[in-house]
Amino acid sequence: MPVKLDNNCDLSRHVIILTGATDGFGKDMARILAGFNPKKLILPARNKEKGNNLLEYIKSSNGHANNVEIWEMDLADLQSVKNFANKFINEIGELHILFNNAGIMINNQVIKTKDNLELQFQVNHLAPFLLTLLLLDTIKKSVSAELPGKIAFTSSGAQRKGIIDFDNLNLEKGAYLRPLQGYSNTKLMNVIVAKELSHIVQNENITTYSLHPGVIQSNIGHMNSGISNFFLGLFVKMYEITSEQGATNTLYPVLSPDNKETGKYYHEGIEREPNKIVDDQEVTKKLWDISEQILKDHEMI
Repeated sequence: MPVKLDNNCDLSRHVIILTGATDGFGKDMARILAGFNPKKLILPARNKEKGNNLLEYIKSSNGHANNVEIWEMDLADLQSVKNFANKFINEIGELHILFNNAGIMINNQVIKTKDNLELQFQVNHLAPFLLTLLLLDTIKKSVSAELPGKIAFTSSGAQRKGIIDFDNLNLEKGAYLRPLQGYSNTKLMNVIVAKELSHIVQNENITTYSLHPGVIQSNIGHMNSGISNFFLGLFVKMYEITSEQGATNTLYPVLSPDNKETGKYYHEGIEREPNKIVDDQEVTKKLWDISEQILKDHEMI
């Protein structure tokens, strides 16, 4: 049975950041969150026109856009992420909920960012990891036992097929022997980071989540073409749910007062066991340390 949100949810004391809101079910996440009257809802957008369209969509859908702001950020540019975080800390300085929702799916090709990193590795894993690290102190200072913090990573059921290959984290060598392997790997990284972060902030009144929204028709694989994209389209048509239900599935575990356990993985709003690799502490620590080192090498932290 599909999960449902409490329509009386009140976020009037919460400052929220939601990435990936300009496309797909992220738009519905933004609309729903705006309807719960947040103190402030910041929606990063790479494309200014899409950001403006999103704001108009929210206004036309429920009219609750007074506390919604569109800010510029490009996850494919680490400096852009750092600039966003610095601006947020200086101008807002308060954060209660961070939804790392943005993602991209690429198949059978390697696309590099300006940071010389594979696009999926950066957009799906490293950039949200950086954003979270940069804003973590702000969240810690903002939350309390009465007003706890939430950090969520939108993962995917594909994480079950993911592997962590430390000789190929940047997905350049043999990551495409199986369809969507690179995507699966980065979605597994989301689950690992959420779990490890739960240990790091366990005494800070912060709960972490990783979430599979369900199969939804979206723009996530817009860079794919050819036969692999054709079969992916068929798969989506067989199993897809509505964008609104996908948004609800992603928001429900985070907004529900019943989910007090931290570091858990949720499949369509219901707690499930993720890939067994998530419980491997050696792999988890190594992924965290290497990710931090890459960001240090790029002078981001």
